[in-house]
Amino acid sequence: MRILLGVGGGIAAYKAAELARALMERGATVETVMTRSAREFIQPLTFASLTGNKVITDLFASGSSDQDTLSSAIEHIRAARDNELLLVAPCTADLLAKFAHGLADDFLSTTYLAFTGKIVLAPAMNVNMWNHAAVQANLATLRARGHIIVEPEAGYLACGMTGPGRLAEPKHIAEVAVRALQQREDLSGETVLISAGPTQEPLDPVRYISNRSSGKMGYALAEAARDRGARVILVSGPVNLTAPAGVEVVRVRTALEMRDAIIGRLPEASIIIKSAAVADYHVAKVPEQKVKKTAAKVSIDLDPTPDILAECGRLKGDRILIGFAAETQNMVAEARRKMEVKNCDMVVGNLVSERGIGFESDNNAVTLVLRSGEVEQVAVAPKREIADRILDQITKLRLAAVQ
Repeated sequence: MRILLGVGGGIAAYKAAELARALMERGATVETVMTRSAREFIQPLTFASLTGNKVITDLFASGSSDQDTLSSAIEHIRAARDNELLLVAPCTADLLAKFAHGLADDFLSTTYLAFTGKIVLAPAMNVNMWNHAAVQANLATLRARGHIIVEPEAGYLACGMTGPGRLAEPKHIAEVAVRALQQREDLSGETVLISAGPTQEPLDPVRYISNRSSGKMGYALAEAARDRGARVILVSGPVNLTAPAGVEVVRVRTALEMRDAIIGRLPEASIIIKSAAVADYHVAKVPEQKVKKTAAKVSIDLDPTPDILAECGRLKGDRILIGFAAETQNMVAEARRKMEVKNCDMVVGNLVSERGIGFESDNNAVTLVLRSGEVEQVAVAPKREIADRILDQITKLRLAAVQ
């Protein structure tokens, strides 16, 4: 692994030295580029000593010979060509703006424009700068290009303020960078149809029935499938999540809308992952006006919503169908029952009663129940890591299906 580490100017620049060491511990060869501002906070000699490689600090060499000048003028092309990944940490608001708008006035920004490999950006700045509309717009532009953003952590900042803006931990940034390089394209040529989030079933014009699903697991699956080369269609219930770049998002509200969206896109899909927490019941005839509160008890007649997973099971053909089972008890048995009744190839089960995982959490712990009878336990991990474990099994199912 060859990684070009760009160091921007900011108090967090000193953490880039720890990041360089973490990358090398994971087997990477590291070459460093420092902006002029970065050299106000930490010396190039630090990175040269840690990495064993020269540190690039200027677009043009200070040497007097014409040959030196010519070599330095194309050095950014050489650096872009020879490295597999560009990692910028800390990535300042100034660098985000340059990258987003294609400005090139130093070595790092010119190298960015010449770089064709994977790019990881780890921003760090004051909380008000991070929240500014211009910075967020630049981040959206860079995400849309497929760049990986390692978001800053919230906490006490060097400026004395508290909030998001602190550079993520160097070990975490290193893990993201290495994972980006090791990512496979094993879903290339597949179209993955994923459902995510809850549905909202109206009781009247202002009230609805729903559940605690955040959609985070489905969105993590969409990002992971995209990164592994798949075309991804994400049918999403109402969630407070940013749409993953490079993913086609179809937004729905009710179970019936979700059913129509999924069945309508089914012919395009080769893999279906039903991770949405669809409401089981709805009011068939919703009142046109708000139901007024009274002292009397109120009974509501609820009809079952469409069983989308069962319908997909009937129509699946040679597609791979994955269901989810969020349970409070007897999870493996319920997952097996759902797999058989609804013709799934695998069911992902999780106990939502366990604290700190599942609904609304960034972490999960699941059990993969396969039609072969195999059961795989996946311990507590971030949902993105869980997503990759699920996709690992799906690629095995696909391989077995074509043999």
